[in-house]
Amino acid sequence: MFRIMTVSNKRRVVLRSIGAAGLGLLAGCTGGGDDGGTDGTGSNDDSADTAAKNIAIVFATGGLGDLGFNDLAHAGIQRAESELGIQYDMAEPDDNTQFEQYQRRFAQSTDPDYDLICCIGFAQAPTLSEIAPEFPEQNFMIIDSVVEASNVASYTFKEHEGSYLLGVAAGNLTSREFTAGGGSTNPGSNRLGFVGGVESFLINKFLAGYQAGALSVDPDIEVRSSYVGSFSDPATAKESAKGMYANDVDLIFPAAGGSGVGVFQAAMEDERLAFGVDTPQSETQPQFAEVILGSMVKKTDSAVYRAIESEVDDALPMGEASTLGVAEEGVAFVLGEAIGDAIPSDVLDAVDEAKESIINGEINVPDEI
Repeated sequence: MFRIMTVSNKRRVVLRSIGAAGLGLLAGCTGGGDDGGTDGTGSNDDSADTAAKNIAIVFATGGLGDLGFNDLAHAGIQRAESELGIQYDMAEPDDNTQFEQYQRRFAQSTDPDYDLICCIGFAQAPTLSEIAPEFPEQNFMIIDSVVEASNVASYTFKEHEGSYLLGVAAGNLTSREFTAGGGSTNPGSNRLGFVGGVESFLINKFLAGYQAGALSVDPDIEVRSSYVGSFSDPATAKESAKGMYANDVDLIFPAAGGSGVGVFQAAMEDERLAFGVDTPQSETQPQFAEVILGSMVKKTDSAVYRAIESEVDDALPMGEASTLGVAEEGVAFVLGEAIGDAIPSDVLDAVDEAKESIINGEINVPDEI
């Protein structure tokens, strides 16, 4: 089902008031027609400031309400609306085959004529590489991949750097007896786990950094990994996680989008521990806060806002790639809201030392296994 959402001033107030969880439900039953758009794109709000920038955003599959990657991107464009006075429309593809239709439809639109089209997620790169040259006067930006075109600004993150910090924490905890909230470690195992969404270079960066951080603490640590094959299949992620926990894995780091919820479910049932990703998931998934030690936060919202702000200032770095790591505060290790304070101070000190070493260039974190 196509879901291009036209966001008039009236609709925007509603979207902000219902919050991220309700957005996913709203997206499933609304389209552009209610706001007066002629083809599902654009807004016919006569009160809109004609000088305002018009922005379109195409989300990654999984849509709004994922309490992670997409919701962060949405928060970034909402901030731009509030602080920069932009207007925006958005599309939520059901699968990767719809990227071309949405990208092309926004690029062809003349009412409004979009100043910038934001493409969220690495999976949109192949399509954008074909679409961008067809519309040389249209500005695009993409998150999580680099598209080499003169009218595309690319924003990527050093996920491996943030994941390295989680690995340092996990490596220090797996070898000791540690209990926090609803989970504990098995000090005799020295095993850690990783559950990825779709196997790709991007998701492998998370694994590479996590493993490198853990092995920097103890080269004998074993990191077991598996891939769900989807970012929206928590049942399969739960099955993978339970298999790992049953084989004496202490802590699991999921980089799996909405599938990651399954890891938290398994941790709760098996009284083990886990990390979150993209957002502080002990806050966005409070029902699992008792097993989430911390999260590798990836500030997608900042990248989206930065790109739109640059577009407003006519300073968007077209044809260039911007990479945000620990030094640029694009990624960070954030302690869990409920049990993060239980992490021993010497472990937190080791994480801080690793962070400073990355910033100073003393540690070069690998981005592949």
